[in-house]
Amino acid sequence: MDHRTHDTHDHKHGPNCGHTAIRHGDHVDYLHEGHLHHEHDGHVDECSLDHAGACTPSHACGAHPQAHRHGPGCGHDAVPHHDHTDYLVDGHLHHVHDGHCDDHGRVELA
Repeated sequence: MDHRTHDTHDHKHGPNCGHTAIRHGDHVDYLHEGHLHHEHDGHVDECSLDHAGACTPSHACGAHPQAHRHGPGCGHDAVPHHDHTDYLVDGHLHHVHDGHCDDHGRVELA
């Protein structure tokens, strides 16, 4: 096995399971408590989005107040992305960086 797994995961992900579903390559992952899960071959994979994310200091999102700060408990789903955490806002990824919020691109919700 050449990928990370989430051991002791009792929840069964699928349509209508209550977690946000994101299309990731050729499959669907589910956001669950800051993790991105994909059921595969009898276990749950720990996934991370791997598309590029640029620094976009001029990004102004109309989906939340300008003063909003992303972080644990902010009301947006946390999404593992490369070596950091982004937050899902209106179908795209926000990343807190150097005093501003970067737009790390759109995701396809499933």
